[in-house]
Amino acid sequence: MDSLQEILFSLRQNKLRTALTAFGVFWGILMLILLLGAGRGMQNAFAEGWSNDVSDSIWIFPSTTSVPYLGLPIGRQIALTDSDMAAVRQQIPGVGYLSSENPLGSFINSDISVTYGPKSGSFGVLGVADQYFNIKEKVRFDDGRRLNRLDQDDNRKVVVIGTRVSERLFTTHAEAMGKEILINGISFKVIGLFYDKGNQGRMSERLYMPVSAFKKSFGGGQEVALITVRPKPGVDGIKLEEDILALLKQRHKIAPDDVRAIEVSNKAREAEDINAMFTGLNMFIWLVGIGTLLAGIVGVSNIMIITVKERTREIGIRKALGANPASIVWSLLFESVLVTSVAGYGGLVLGVGILEGVAALLTSLKIELPFFQQPEIDLSIAISALVLLILAGVLAGLMPALRAARIMPVEAMKAE
Repeated sequence: MDSLQEILFSLRQNKLRTALTAFGVFWGILMLILLLGAGRGMQNAFAEGWSNDVSDSIWIFPSTTSVPYLGLPIGRQIALTDSDMAAVRQQIPGVGYLSSENPLGSFINSDISVTYGPKSGSFGVLGVADQYFNIKEKVRFDDGRRLNRLDQDDNRKVVVIGTRVSERLFTTHAEAMGKEILINGISFKVIGLFYDKGNQGRMSERLYMPVSAFKKSFGGGQEVALITVRPKPGVDGIKLEEDILALLKQRHKIAPDDVRAIEVSNKAREAEDINAMFTGLNMFIWLVGIGTLLAGIVGVSNIMIITVKERTREIGIRKALGANPASIVWSLLFESVLVTSVAGYGGLVLGVGILEGVAALLTSLKIELPFFQQPEIDLSIAISALVLLILAGVLAGLMPALRAARIMPVEAMKAE
């Protein structure tokens, strides 16, 4: 307590200097916390709005050949089929979920007339296999249910619709459940209502039905517009992509080095690129934040040097009276750590409070920004930053304290 009272007295004697030093440390930790929280908010928004697919899904699209092979010409149109899907299921053991996607019309222009009573609209209509929504996992069903295996096996004329479709055709979302709607003049029963959390909700402008009922009602034969796959847990998605491509190229007599005949969008590869981008962003944030902290720590070190110089005579008297060097070092270090800890803790609390306040405000006002969502910071990272700051404060005061401990009493008594 005597040491604490002595340090507090010394700090009160130099209020402005102490306040400015503490503010440098406070501002440094505050900026670090806010930068880390903002970076996490950007990452959360990107992960939520980047795609409605899980991060390990694989999407396979047929295209045209670009390399001649086995006497077959360039420009040959490849058509994927139900038998290709069966082969992938049977011969590739790493496949977890497998589905197809078949648009009514084309992917470029697939808006189809959908009516309910006097109301109508143009929306995308697609036939999908029963495991489709295990791959489109971010799609949230607010009412009703998803498509299932029985819907496909029994060729049921049922459909799940997006929230924007419901808003156009019905007064309320609840009204849509169980109603019969007309798609190109054919009646389908609404069994589910979903909202697309990814891609800014564009998927909510679509209707999905079992692929069996789709082909029975609108044709299409055995062809599928695309195949989508999700690996089993623990399976390498990139290796799985290579195995599937090798199988499909063999089945369709495509040159192994032809990269255009079958196009692939592998979310695992994209996720690696995205993670690398945010890793770089986090490194930049830490670099800027630590740089700001160091500026504050340098200020602490400078103040400690001035403090030692001002207290040279006092230190000499204490050594003459028998104070050992360790007690002198400790008293000066304690002053450095106290300023650093209190200012750093204040910046930490305020930074976390600001992040929590912004997150609560966005939630209460139901604001969904495409580039910023749920800013937060991991508690362990915040504590680590505070510990790092305190250690830096110890180092900042260590050199001046050791210098003070080496002062000879006679020389100290002569100091002005």
